[in-house]
Amino acid sequence: MARHKSAQKRARQDAKRRDRNRAVRARTRTVVKEARAEIEGGGGTVEQQLKQAERALRRAASKGVIPKARASRLVSRLHKAAARAKKS
Repeated sequence: MARHKSAQKRARQDAKRRDRNRAVRARTRTVVKEARAEIEGGGGTVEQQLKQAERALRRAASKGVIPKARASRLVSRLHKAAARAKKS
């Protein structure tokens, strides 16, 4: 456990950030999973799910929860999968 006042504050900040990042990451994973399921299922709300997933990924990247390159890669793959599903 931290002994110095500054180390105690740092520990509090870290805990708060960890909880926030965990929540953002979990929400992002859920939205992406729903979008993938919608693409595979061929439902009517694919565009809406894609939009939600992209927004969640971009927001997580802007907050520093995930790297920007990873967010871009995932968005690209989702759109690519949606286009493939739409074609067939």
